[in-house]
Amino acid sequence: MSDAQNKTTHFGYKDVPENDKARLVGEVFSSVADKYDVMNDFMSFGIHRWWKKFAILRSRIRPGHKVLDVAGGSGDLAAEFARKVTATGQVVLTDINADMLEQGRAKLVDQGLGENVSNVLTDAEQLCFEDNYFDRVSISFGLRNVTHKDKALAEMARVLKPGGSALILEFSHPLNETFSKVYDLYSFNVIPKIGAVVAKDADSYQYLVESIRKHPDQETLKQMMLDAGFDHVVYHNLTNGIVALHIGYVY
Repeated sequence: MSDAQNKTTHFGYKDVPENDKARLVGEVFSSVADKYDVMNDFMSFGIHRWWKKFAILRSRIRPGHKVLDVAGGSGDLAAEFARKVTATGQVVLTDINADMLEQGRAKLVDQGLGENVSNVLTDAEQLCFEDNYFDRVSISFGLRNVTHKDKALAEMARVLKPGGSALILEFSHPLNETFSKVYDLYSFNVIPKIGAVVAKDADSYQYLVESIRKHPDQETLKQMMLDAGFDHVVYHNLTNGIVALHIGYVY
C-alpha cells in the first residue's frame, strides 16, 4: 500500500483514508442538497444571512469585477456578487458536488441572474482557472470540508490578481468559554435532531457539527493563509466567534 493510501484525515470525529474523504463529504451534501437552505435557516435562526451580508459588504466588489465563489453551494453569495458586478463583470460559481451546484444554478436562474454567472464543477484543491484572473475569491462554509486546506488556500491565492482578495467565511471557535459550552449543547443535542426532522438525515448533520470542531481556530487559519501565499490577512469574529470572516490580500 502506498504512503498516500496509508494517510488518514478526519471526517467529523472519525479517522478515514484521505482518498475516501471527498466521496464521504459528497454523500453528505448530495443527501442534504434540496434542504440545504431551509436547514441553514433552522440551525442558525436565520443569522447565517447576516453573516453572508457582512462578507458581501467587506468584499468591496465593484461593477466589472471577476469573482470566483468556491464551494458555492446553493448560490447565496454568487447571487449577490452577480448583482454587484453587473453585466460588465463575471461571476463563476463552483462546487465539487453536482447536486449542490445544480441547486445554485437553479436559484440564480430563478432570480434572473444567469447571464453573467458560470457554473463549474471543480475541486477547490485544483481550481481549473488560470493564474491572476479574479479580482475576488470567496468560500463560504466550505473550507472545513476540504481534505487539504493548504492546497485550497494556495489555489485561491494563485488565481487572484495582484491587488485582489479572498474572503473565507467559516464556522470558528467561540471567544467565551461559557458561551462555547452552551453552543456545544445546542450543536450536538439539537442540530442532528433538526436534521432528522427537516432533512430526514441526522447523520449528515452530526458530521457537520463535528467538522466545525475540527476546523482550525482563527489565528491558526490566519497563519495557514499567510503560509499559502497571501501577503496580508485580517479576520473579523461574528456572533462571539461562532463564525469568522478571514480576508486575505495578494499584492
